[in-house]
Amino acid sequence: MLSAVRELLQPPAGMACDFSQPAGEPALAPHDGISWQVFANPVALFVGGVTAVLLELAEPSVRSGVWDHSSFQRDPAMRLRRTGFAAMMTVYGPRSAAEKMIARVVSMHERVKGSTPDGVAYRANDPRLLDWVQATASFGFAEAYHRYVRSLSSLEKDAAFAESAPAARLYGALGAPGSWKEWESMLAKTAPGLEGSSILADFMRIMGEAPILPAPLRPLQRLLVRAAVEITPEPVRSLPQLRGRGLRFGEAALVRAMARGSVLAPLGDTPQAQAARRVAR
Repeated sequence: MLSAVRELLQPPAGMACDFSQPAGEPALAPHDGISWQVFANPVALFVGGVTAVLLELAEPSVRSGVWDHSSFQRDPAMRLRRTGFAAMMTVYGPRSAAEKMIARVVSMHERVKGSTPDGVAYRANDPRLLDWVQATASFGFAEAYHRYVRSLSSLEKDAAFAESAPAARLYGALGAPGSWKEWESMLAKTAPGLEGSSILADFMRIMGEAPILPAPLRPLQRLLVRAAVEITPEPVRSLPQLRGRGLRFGEAALVRAMARGSVLAPLGDTPQAQAARRVAR
């Protein structure tokens, strides 16, 4: 299990980064903030990331952009690792490197455009869509940590959104929520347009079967996916593709034990450990 977790925390091929350099350079997120705690927990990172994708795939334009223009269907494990690494970079990476990475992503997204099955035109760099993607990520990671690692105070929940603002602005998400209340307001306004789809069902199937964790650990992988469904807010959690797919009796305690135990596990020289050395110099 530990070796699998270590592998998930390592940069994918071609994206290697020494988070310990340059000495003293700050990250986009404050080193003493809640984000540094949340992203250091691999279980919260996995569960929160899946929750964010569930919310994104419920929005028609985001769903088409993700499904039609990414490698998720061909190589879901690598797609998740690349996305996870990009998130880690915005939290732990030296500011200069994070800014360059985000600029590359924004440039790539400029070419991502098309139409939904209903004929609605979309483009990846549409500020409305960027705001939703950034909001769902902030919510997913914070809520996973809150539910399965330790309870966050109202101030800490607000901080989780506020600390993501510098990266959100660089991505072009100028209207992303800066507090929990603003997230709840955005969710309420967006909820009428959220919907289920065959793609959402495909995502759930892929997440249960994809070789993200080794075959003997696949039951744990499916457990963590159920944990992600469990914390997905309404109305998405009640969509036909997710209804009844949350945690079963007693499983929440198991997920909490895994999440809290992972803090004590020797995970080696993680991005968080490297970044802590960098900012301390």
